[in-house]
Amino acid sequence: MLDEAKFSEEDTEGSVRTWGTSITVDGQTYATSLFWQPLQNQEEPLTEVTEASEGILEGADLYCIKPGKAPQFGICVSQEGYKSGQVVAAIALSTALADRSSFIAVFKVDEGWWYTCVRNDIILSDGDMLFLNEEDAKNQFTSMLAVPDWGRKIAPEEWNIDDAENIKLEHLLQRGTTAKLQKIKGLRGAKLLMIVGISAVVGLWLLSSLIDALLFTPVKRPVVVPVQPKVVPKVERPPVIKPWENLKNSSQIMQGCVSIIKKLQRILPPGWEIGDFTCSQSGVSTSWKRTFGRMSWIKRSLNNSGINFSYTNFSEDGNNLAAGVNYPVVETISSPPMVSLPTLRETLNNTFQSIGGKIELNNGVFTQNYGENERYTYRYVGFRFSSNYNPLIWDNLLTKFSGLDIKVIKYDGSTWNYEGAIYAL
Repeated sequence: MLDEAKFSEEDTEGSVRTWGTSITVDGQTYATSLFWQPLQNQEEPLTEVTEASEGILEGADLYCIKPGKAPQFGICVSQEGYKSGQVVAAIALSTALADRSSFIAVFKVDEGWWYTCVRNDIILSDGDMLFLNEEDAKNQFTSMLAVPDWGRKIAPEEWNIDDAENIKLEHLLQRGTTAKLQKIKGLRGAKLLMIVGISAVVGLWLLSSLIDALLFTPVKRPVVVPVQPKVVPKVERPPVIKPWENLKNSSQIMQGCVSIIKKLQRILPPGWEIGDFTCSQSGVSTSWKRTFGRMSWIKRSLNNSGINFSYTNFSEDGNNLAAGVNYPVVETISSPPMVSLPTLRETLNNTFQSIGGKIELNNGVFTQNYGENERYTYRYVGFRFSSNYNPLIWDNLLTKFSGLDIKVIKYDGSTWNYEGAIYAL
């Protein structure tokens, strides 16, 4: 099957949330994982904020404003655990590191791993996320390292990331700007006056009724009525959602990866060279490097490509351009494991021996907390291998393993590097 072709030829209801909403640093609670958008009108921001809460992030009822060279607003839903008056972590960090227009960082905190990504003074829409799983945070961080010209890289020391700093988060947040979450739909102007007027009329009516009842109503002997015991309804706990019941469709990730890379390779602006590709669980990222071309030439090529880019960012000197494209669709599926961990390792090793390939395997455990005293652990086999064959060729082979979770695929123009995990019984 692997000899058939090479590349040249060819976030549901009830799912477990993998991200958190707040971190506590040095006794101060900060809101995280907000959805960020550019702000056009700083004088009257509520119009843009309200439109985003009704369209982009339906149900959002809290917001904050990030000032600076590139003003933005962040929105969130209070039902997810946010509270009005909470200090916003991303604003504090971005203003503390305002001397660098672009930086990427992951901080290990008590609640998990907080990932932040700022490009050209803009917090990316998915650049403020508190991951509850270290592997998810590391995959997101490493996938963005393919983008060149980061002014600063910050990561936990144990990750051993080249050129990355290990800085204490509390020192940075203390230097940053304090901005707090506010309610989006507050009463203002004429509406507020109208409500106050109606309240006053109702208050006067209630007062007159009370006086009439006290002065003119004959006294009645109280009637004692036996009080029925209050029945407290039994609260049923939601079922435990296992990690393999909330997986991204690996087949759609691999197919989308190949399809988008093909389209990106057709963009050939004069004087610009395309770099490596990284396929995450949400889309594909790459970059171009200038040899003798101009910024206007590559902008025209991207605009005429027919591709809907999720972001395009030039470096400060204009010699590099980073870009990303989201997959058209990636479903969430349930794919329960079918075999034990020893059997799974044996099958994987035997499969790659039969095709003359090499694969690196490691045993892993995913821990899930449920309530205060319950904890569940799930075993998996992590894998990593390189191949000259594209994901379309590997699709049928890998998806035969139930519990498959493709994390990241990297392509340098000749070799494909695959990383993922397969859950075991």
